Amino acid sequence: MDTFPNYFSFNTVKCKDAKARTAHLNQLKNVYQRSSNIHDIIFIISDTSVKNNIVTSVSYIQRKHNIIRKTIYHAMNISSTKAKLFIIRCGISQATQIQEVKQIVIITDAILVVKKNFNTSHYLYQLHSITISNDLRKFFNKNPNNLITFWDCLSDNP
Repeated sequence: MDTFPNYFSFNTVKCKDAKARTAHLNQLKNVYQRSSNIHDIIFIISDTSVKNNIVTSVSYIQRKHNIIRKTIYHAMNISSTKAKLFIIRCGISQATQIQEVKQIVIITDAILVVKKNFNTSHYLYQLHSITISNDLRKFFNKNPNNLITFWDCLSDNP
C-alpha cells in the first residue's frame, strides 16, 4: 500500500459527536446520490453480525444504485474482525474484476480494522492484507486515476 498512498482515502467519524456523525452521513449520502449517473463508480456495502457464535457477513456491490452482486457468508468459531476483513476482501476482489471501474467506495462499520490491515507493520491478518494488496495493485496499475475510498458507517446509524 506504500506504493499507492494517494489512491486511498479513509473517511472516519467521531462516534460520540452527534453533529459530526450527521455531517459525515450527509456527505456519504451526497456521494451516493451523485453516483446514480456515473458508470465507473462501484459501491461495496458490507456488514457483519454475530449471533450464537455464528458470524454472518453480507456484502452488496452496487453500480448506479443497482445491486449487481450480493454475497453472504456464514462461519462459526471465528472472530468478527476476521469476518469483517474477509467480506471486505471478497468485495474488493469482485469489484476490481468489473470492467470500466475507476472508483471503489466501501461503506463499512469496520474502518478501523481496515486501516490496521493496511498498516504494513501489522501482521495479525497478513493473509487478508496480501490478497487485498494484490487485487488493488492490479486495479491501480490499470489506470492512474483509479481510487478507493472507505467510508465509516457505524451499525447504529439510522
